Amino acid sequence: MRPLGVVTRGTTNPNRLRRVDNWIVETCGDPLRAAADPLVVDLGYGATPVTAVELRARLATAVRGDVRVVGLEIDPVRVAAAQPAADPPGLTFARGGFELAGLRPTLVRAFNVLRQYDEGQVADAWSTVTGRLAPGGSLVEGTCDELGRLGGWVRVDGEGPRTLTLAAKLTTLHSPAELAERLPKALIHRNVPGERVHDLIRALDDAWRAAAGYAPFGPRQRWLHTVAAVRDLGWPVLGGPRRWRLGEVTLPWPAVAPT
Repeated sequence: MRPLGVVTRGTTNPNRLRRVDNWIVETCGDPLRAAADPLVVDLGYGATPVTAVELRARLATAVRGDVRVVGLEIDPVRVAAAQPAADPPGLTFARGGFELAGLRPTLVRAFNVLRQYDEGQVADAWSTVTGRLAPGGSLVEGTCDELGRLGGWVRVDGEGPRTLTLAAKLTTLHSPAELAERLPKALIHRNVPGERVHDLIRALDDAWRAAAGYAPFGPRQRWLHTVAAVRDLGWPVLGGPRRWRLGEVTLPWPAVAPT
């Protein structure tokens, strides 16, 4: 099967994807636990396989020990270079793209891949991947900065995009407006007046400034009050303080979808 897609820059770093991985454990863990074949695809893992290795280790520890992770890359040189990292049971690397090399995984993680595509290509990429998922499976697609301090991702299933999550390392966050730089490709060009995601970023930023009085108690307390204030304004924030305190905020996709 011919790989679908193009070779991306492939830059990565250890622990770059720890925030989304921890969210995946919490949000997508149950479908993996129930799956007859707990198969996960790390799509476009990059020039080095470190994030695929980390994903497999985190899922094996927190979800189920027999989870299988397949790292897919279009560039055959990257696939060959990753083979020495395929030592742990359940971790392999192969050539493939959005067609998923014919696999039927329960979960696909695709990070910092579509960021290098045109916005108009996003919907087709989502549809191609989700059309190849196992029943009940999800695609988690998004982007983050080089050190994993800021990130944003969309969970997509067979019915389309379901949620948007924004996440930050709170000890280095100066303002929620910084999250706009790491919006997923489907939204990053929509951070303009008249778009819902622009309104969300502005609401978070306004609430962050209003919560400045909580700064002496630490950035976590300030963030908790920020998210609670945004929810009180009517934004349909999902989850509760247990996830918010990690620097996350998640909303249903319709609340932020392009107009």
